[in-house]
Amino acid sequence: MEEAKDNKNKGSEDLVEQGDFADVLEVAAKAGHILLENGAEISRVEDIMSRIASHFGVDSGNFFILSNGIFTTGRANKVTKSGAQASTYANVEFIPLRAIQLSKVVAVNRLSYDISNGRIGLAEARERLERISNSAPKPAWEQILGSGLGAGGFCAVFGGGWLDCAAALVVGLLLYVFVLGVSSRYLSKIVGGVCNALMATLLCILCWRVGFGGSLANVIIGAIMPLIPGVPFVNGVRDLANSDYIAGFTRLTDAMLGFFCIAVGVSLAFIFDGSLHGGMLSLSMTVNPETSHLLLQALAAFVGTAAFALLFGIDREHYVPAGVIGAIGWALYLILVRQCDASPVTATLAASTLVCVISRMAAIPFRIPAQGFLLCGIFPLVPGAGIFWFTYYLTDSQFDLSMQSGWMACKVAIAIVLGIIIAMELPQIIFSHNHRTH
Repeated sequence: MEEAKDNKNKGSEDLVEQGDFADVLEVAAKAGHILLENGAEISRVEDIMSRIASHFGVDSGNFFILSNGIFTTGRANKVTKSGAQASTYANVEFIPLRAIQLSKVVAVNRLSYDISNGRIGLAEARERLERISNSAPKPAWEQILGSGLGAGGFCAVFGGGWLDCAAALVVGLLLYVFVLGVSSRYLSKIVGGVCNALMATLLCILCWRVGFGGSLANVIIGAIMPLIPGVPFVNGVRDLANSDYIAGFTRLTDAMLGFFCIAVGVSLAFIFDGSLHGGMLSLSMTVNPETSHLLLQALAAFVGTAAFALLFGIDREHYVPAGVIGAIGWALYLILVRQCDASPVTATLAASTLVCVISRMAAIPFRIPAQGFLLCGIFPLVPGAGIFWFTYYLTDSQFDLSMQSGWMACKVAIAIVLGIIIAMELPQIIFSHNHRTH
């Protein structure tokens, strides 16, 4: 009995040799910091921080996570309290909302399982977290290309022809040159958001006036899609579904602010153009038959979704599966609307549920959080066209049409919310007996 007790004590001491009490919680907080600033949902941040702390013998019941802050407190459990080591710990970190880089979320997620499986110690975990934190984002040229391809792909999704897609692609390229070179460096989030949408819309109008592009509305809708705040919107929904109400409403508010900035920028562009040319442009909804075939629509959704996977910083090996998921969701939407006479709201509900289910299934073999695929795959269903038409009609003082477009966009957004919640409520055992990859 005494020998067993000594071995048990020795095992606990060996566990603590990798770092003291404060070190453990600092590593857990560092992991949480990286996750939160790169777009992870609150429940994942809490789970990974607790997993790291518990493995090294620290009580992990006192992590409080907000959308832009982490409160870390704890007390010693298995950790030896001898010497000058503290037995309690408290730390508060402010984490500003920044550009998303989901590859870092994937890397920290995998690191946490390496820790819990005993593959690495505390010192190595700290070093790996530093490498993950300091890893460079996607090269500028790659982000610019992703914006262009995303704009061109979604221009086709929302009814543009080949020339419209080419114009949207060019504007998308130029837009991200402005975003990376000016907006993200020198402008605040609100001013930058307005200027981004203003720049994109003015470039689209310029292209249309010189004969580059047939449907101005579809070119603008495609061009502003890289600006849509899909990440805070989806994460806000997931946080609300997980009962993280403060974080959920904060992220949804951030998403609504992003939509508002886009609307203001588009409206200012039309007002400026109208002042130069003596009146508001007259636009109408059109669907070009050149790209309306189901297979072409699925291909366009694939290109647009894969391009957004690039913009969100997902690892390159996940571009194709993300694109496939987006294409499947959009194809289901079109089939329900065209063949089954379903309403856009019903079709969106079914398609968003399917996208979320497939994302959870794909998370297992690809060893990536389902969030990574979901954030990209849901974009073809986002009511970007509704936001544009609401803004256009409002600017043109067509208030009845503006309210109709805005209400339809709201209903579609609610359908996406319900679809995600329904799919996330399904028990994980349906997808795999191994919970560690989700």
